[in-house]
Amino acid sequence: MGRQIIGIAANEVMDSGEVLHHLPVSYTPGGYVKAVQKAGGLPFVLPIGAEDLAKEYISQIDKLILAGGQDVSPKFYKQTQTVQGDYSEARDRFELALLEEALLQNKPVFAVCRGMQLMNVFFGGDLKQELRSFTKILHMQNPIPKEQPSHELLTQEDSILQQIYGAKTNVNSFHNQALNRVSSILTESAFCSDGVIEAVENKPRRLLAVQWHPDFAFEVQPNEMTIFNYVVKKL
Repeated sequence: MGRQIIGIAANEVMDSGEVLHHLPVSYTPGGYVKAVQKAGGLPFVLPIGAEDLAKEYISQIDKLILAGGQDVSPKFYKQTQTVQGDYSEARDRFELALLEEALLQNKPVFAVCRGMQLMNVFFGGDLKQELRSFTKILHMQNPIPKEQPSHELLTQEDSILQQIYGAKTNVNSFHNQALNRVSSILTESAFCSDGVIEAVENKPRRLLAVQWHPDFAFEVQPNEMTIFNYVVKKL
């Protein structure tokens, strides 16, 4: 059996700065690439494009990763925008098409941070557009180093995550938004101690989504490498 081909949905920046001559660049954070490689998978970066490319992209891969990045536009979950966010509707539309096609082709999906929020929106859930009104815990942990855990994670019994992280651990945190109404298709599988939803899953459909960033910490936090091993080899 060959290596599992893991498609990683990419981001883009229109001005990459002086070093790259201000060119537009398609990219994915290196943590996803390195962790997938370390787990024995073959990373395959999927640049943002037209929605009708999704079928062919998904047909080339075994599993899909939806990575972190911009906020999901409120228009996709039928809310009026109430905060100043960083949005990319082109990315939203393309990744929603990738997710739809992954489900049609019965391909597993692992979603991280923004990816988890997008997955919930895809299935009819919605989001809290900001967290300051709901919790005193800092969910955007800058300037704490990205690989350092910053708050508790409480996993649900019989969840995929409890097998990896145990009943309680600590994880990093880099998000301004969070799940609000969770789709009935998804099961809440982990929480922060303040009640913010930190993970959802659907075992029959092989869907797993986390709010924190294993890609930031897999080199120093063993559990964060374990989840990539699970995604590549078992999901």
